[in-house]
Amino acid sequence: MKLGIVTYNIAKDWDLDTTVEICNAVGIRGVEFRTTHAHGVEVSLTAEERKQVKLKMADGGVEIVGLGSAFEYHAVEPEVVRENIDGTIEYAQLAADLGCTGVKVRPNGLQTDKGIPVEKTLEQIGLALRECGEAASKLGGEVRLEVHGRETSEPKHIRTIVDHADHDNVKVCWNCNQADVIGGSVKENFDLLKSKITLVHINELHKAEYPWREFFTLLKAEGFSGWTLAEIPDNPDPDRLLRYYKALWEAYTQ
Repeated sequence: MKLGIVTYNIAKDWDLDTTVEICNAVGIRGVEFRTTHAHGVEVSLTAEERKQVKLKMADGGVEIVGLGSAFEYHAVEPEVVRENIDGTIEYAQLAADLGCTGVKVRPNGLQTDKGIPVEKTLEQIGLALRECGEAASKLGGEVRLEVHGRETSEPKHIRTIVDHADHDNVKVCWNCNQADVIGGSVKENFDLLKSKITLVHINELHKAEYPWREFFTLLKAEGFSGWTLAEIPDNPDPDRLLRYYKALWEAYTQ
């Protein structure tokens, strides 16, 4: 497996040149660009600007692992759901133009306070994702559903959503939430989603309450050879922090 970063939040203030420079200095070779950050990798880029971003990252030896969006599909209003589906498809086109393999999206809530059953919202999210996955597949990419949201991050809910989506290009981005842990282990929840995991967000590796060694062992047992992306707070000395982070990641994964 490979170590990269999510620009949220360690690199939120880095432009593209800084991103390439620091990643190379530290020996990190992959980035997921979270929307709204200083890198400027957004759908507003022209065709020529997209070519230049792709070239700059390739020349710098840093892979664009994916695009991190905030699109979500749980809204009660159909027009809001439609906006998020259309936005996802637009992002999938940007990903294709940049030569990266996918777009990260999220569930971000239920509507039980409005009298809508949990199952109904999960189905709605899943059906929206099916449309997104179909569009992304035509562009050669995938849609990655982050295990996210105060109520929706339960792996059983994510499993229900991807079952409703029922599309090969709808995948899962494991998020290393404390809610994954049952009795000190993540295996029960990991097993629910392991067949769909193609991307992993990792966070504070020093926190002993998350069973990091078990988790990385489970990934290896599944033959996972993809990206594990550090999603960590910013720091006034990012080079030094990331060197330590990489060393700890290597200790866990090798």
